[in-house]
Amino acid sequence: MNIGDAAAASGVSAKMIRYYEEVGLIASPERTGAGYRVYSPDDIHMLRFVRRARDLGFSVEQMTSLLALWSDRSRASGDVKRIALAHVSELERKMRELRAMSNALRHLAKTCHGDTQASCPIIEELSSGHEAAPPKPKRSTMRRRSDAY
Repeated sequence: MNIGDAAAASGVSAKMIRYYEEVGLIASPERTGAGYRVYSPDDIHMLRFVRRARDLGFSVEQMTSLLALWSDRSRASGDVKRIALAHVSELERKMRELRAMSNALRHLAKTCHGDTQASCPIIEELSSGHEAAPPKPKRSTMRRRSDAY
């Protein structure tokens, strides 16, 4: 199977297959006398593994570790779990950062008149080089038990 067929079968673009070979994530396959890559069913299986790992946001370094563990039949599942949980922690950190950015932008957009005036808090904030003031937490309209008595 050539690289185009391998890309179609695995869901990994030919460009990404070449990149993964270049960085050493996957081994370069056998080549024909004319220099064309020839992919085996095992290569396609590995590319599908890589595609799924990439879909889950694993880095090339993490995928390298996961591929090594995948091929090691004496692996400890705890090693795999450790990589996965470290990745979950990183994803959750990124989600917190994205949530903070979203809240800051929402706050700036709320303070912008959005009309024909030139004055715009969004532009002013971006040009200031400072972080936006975080939005103030909304107060609950429900009373606390201690306030009810």
